[in-house]
Amino acid sequence: MIHSMTGFGRGQAAHEAATVTVEVRSVNKRHLDVSVRGPRGLGERELAIKQAIKDRFNRGQFRVSVDLEAQSASILPLGPERAQAVANTLRTLRDAAGIDAPVTLDHVLDVAHRFLDDTEAPAARSLPDATWQAVEHALTDALDGLHAMRSDEGSALFDDLTTQLDALSEHLGVVEKRAPVRVDEAQDLLQARLSDLLSDERLDRDRLETEIAVLADKLDVHEECVRLQSHIRQFREALSDDDPAGRRLKFIMQEMLREVNTIGAKANDATISEHAVQMKEVIEQIREQIRNVE
Repeated sequence: MIHSMTGFGRGQAAHEAATVTVEVRSVNKRHLDVSVRGPRGLGERELAIKQAIKDRFNRGQFRVSVDLEAQSASILPLGPERAQAVANTLRTLRDAAGIDAPVTLDHVLDVAHRFLDDTEAPAARSLPDATWQAVEHALTDALDGLHAMRSDEGSALFDDLTTQLDALSEHLGVVEKRAPVRVDEAQDLLQARLSDLLSDERLDRDRLETEIAVLADKLDVHEECVRLQSHIRQFREALSDDDPAGRRLKFIMQEMLREVNTIGAKANDATISEHAVQMKEVIEQIREQIRNVE
């Protein structure tokens, strides 16, 4: 079953020092693209986060947000004395700026991070193992939710695309019934127009018959109809495939459009031309939908 490339997932996990919230959003994109935004110290873990997404998804633009709400200062190399000094400095700056807002622990931790000395900096750039484990749990839950949403939207896409294929098949059925009648009509018309000329012994009757047959063959769209039926069948099979089918569906759609354009160009018939136009409209709707198929 196909999957959408649009979705959202959210996960949360906690340990004694912090609560971690991970949100993942995805939209359609030709290739896989992942960006991660998170707290200081997450940088060296970004590759692991991106790999977790690559292991589960094939296409789409993913935006990962990791928020860390500290429960205590134990997750960082920041002692009580320094924390108190930072808080006092922040209050002084707040009062001097005339800002009416409380100084929170998040403010203290953020400022402390920005002014860590060289001996503290390496440790601060790495999340403690317990915090990273919480991030992993939250990320897993977020990706599970994202996958579920992409699956649900994929089911809706499947239903809509199936409806469009049914409409395409109906129009094609009309063309298939009309096409041989159109060829016979063209032959009869040509025979009628040439009946007078054929009485002239100077004309090569065999050559005229050959020209009529050639013209009738140019009007025949049987092969195009057969190929279009095959493309519709392949499209249905791809929709039900377990593997990601977005690229395959796009290719088949382009081939369907090619056959419909040829049918419209060869037909020289009002009925066939009308249904060819309607088939192109259906294929355009299919094109818009498969842009979001993984």
